[in-house]
Amino acid sequence: MDRAFDLVIRGGTVVDGSGGAAFEADVAVRDGRIAAVGRVAGSGAEEIDARGKLVTPGFVDVHTHYDGQATWDGRMQPSSWHGVTTVVMGNCGVGFAPCRPEDHNRLIQLMEGVEDIPFPVLSEGLPWDWESYPEYLDSLAKRHFDVDIASQLPHAALRVFVMGERGVNREPATEADINAMAALAKRAMEAGAIGFGTSRTLNHRSSDGSPIATLTAGEDELTGIAMGMAAAGRGVLQFVSDFSGGAEEFAMMKRIVARSGRPLSFSLVQSPRQPQSYQTMLNWLSEAAAEGLPIKGQAATRPVGVLFGLELTMNPFSQHPVYHEIRDQPFDARVAALRDPAFRARLLADPGADARGFANTQPRNWEMMFLMGAEPDYEPTREQTVAAIAAREGREPAEVALDHMLSNGGRGMLYLPFLNYATGDLDHVVDFLNHPQVVPGLSDGGAHVGMICDGSFPTTNIAFWTRDRTRGARLPLEQMVKAQCRDTAELVGLYDRGLVAQGYRADLNVIDYDRLKLLAPQVAYDLPTGGRRLIQRAEGYTATLVAGQVTYRDGTPTDALPGRLLRGAQSAPTALAAE
Repeated sequence: MDRAFDLVIRGGTVVDGSGGAAFEADVAVRDGRIAAVGRVAGSGAEEIDARGKLVTPGFVDVHTHYDGQATWDGRMQPSSWHGVTTVVMGNCGVGFAPCRPEDHNRLIQLMEGVEDIPFPVLSEGLPWDWESYPEYLDSLAKRHFDVDIASQLPHAALRVFVMGERGVNREPATEADINAMAALAKRAMEAGAIGFGTSRTLNHRSSDGSPIATLTAGEDELTGIAMGMAAAGRGVLQFVSDFSGGAEEFAMMKRIVARSGRPLSFSLVQSPRQPQSYQTMLNWLSEAAAEGLPIKGQAATRPVGVLFGLELTMNPFSQHPVYHEIRDQPFDARVAALRDPAFRARLLADPGADARGFANTQPRNWEMMFLMGAEPDYEPTREQTVAAIAAREGREPAEVALDHMLSNGGRGMLYLPFLNYATGDLDHVVDFLNHPQVVPGLSDGGAHVGMICDGSFPTTNIAFWTRDRTRGARLPLEQMVKAQCRDTAELVGLYDRGLVAQGYRADLNVIDYDRLKLLAPQVAYDLPTGGRRLIQRAEGYTATLVAGQVTYRDGTPTDALPGRLLRGAQSAPTALAAE
């Protein structure tokens, strides 16, 4: 018997992404789009009982780094475990196109250093069946995914492609260089780039320690590239900056936007050095909006947390001479050695390396380090630090840390909120999320595979911020769904998704809200060459749909891979004829 619809979601509580009040309705899907919302009389070839559950748009994550993973894998996990149905990659100026063959290793080393993706994984996994950026998009367009993918032109790759060694050495671009980059940016936008990403932070370095090639790119270079995008009439700008130039840095961004007409967003976190400086940035955003300039902040909505452990890139003993005796041994052998009383005593007596830098100071920053539990706590109190636990128990912090790492078969993890937690709470994130020019972002899905696991940000945004927070204000569910769906989609020009409404993409989530929660991060060895990565799953996602096809049921992937490369901005839909 013919069915009226491909799929009908019955009786759910629809939080439609508009910010309006939730309502009970059926949602019918046909040909990858939403055909009806309300009381649907016709049946579907498949039906999902959503009574007592939420129905939301699929989440749009605008800050990921799946540039490599998308060339060898069809599943953009961990993001797709967290209700994400569209990802934007090419952020922070790092990526793999355009690229000449002789620069393959250079770009791999940059991605390894900036985003902590191991060289062997990328060297083995990347097919390199492209040189130009349009050819890279063509390569992606042949593939099928569990999410839709949008790509940005990465500034570092573009600069090296045009300037070679001069670009790597951060020499100023000449007029000819700028013209060449502008022309390539125009062609990239015409080929389907969603935008352009760049980095101006000292935190981004190649694996050899050298700063990213874009760090000191001049305003003339950035303006030239933006004007190339303007000539194509499309594309958004994405910046990450230390704002070392303060107000002048933001003024430069305003000039670039004013001249080119291209929208811009930048990374927004609370600085540990200047915890209140974010307020100034929010004021700048308000002023830009009043001037009619489309500039927004992409905010981290929980601490940017580094994980330490015996399976991970670093642990509190990584720089210690005694630990060096076992660091190259297999995991099980290292765990056994650390449990040996004699070795343990020698290790704990070792004061460690006397050096500066993150690797030598932060892994032993006991006053800001926490024990990662089976149910992660992303707003822990000072009483929960390793230092506080050690003081209460009359032990040394290093001993507390070592015992925790040896738990769970040696897989215990330590959590250091490195950014966005300077005051020991997340009250500033409420300011972020209540600001009209800020959207949630910075999950870095696909990156930092041995140190950070923040691809789960979207689940935090729904569960923690609307239901679970205990130390301060919570936010309305409708506001957070709008922020993670409609606001993020519109930031990058994807006007065909982010709403549960007739004619829009049938990218949807059915969520058991009462059960929605994050599980603890784990280590998997499923990258090319058996490479290691951090993953994090969630419970409570009953179903996730991309283009009307169920891609996940109760957190388990189906065989459906309906996701595709998006070629640039997408227009708002024309509503389907009423049923």
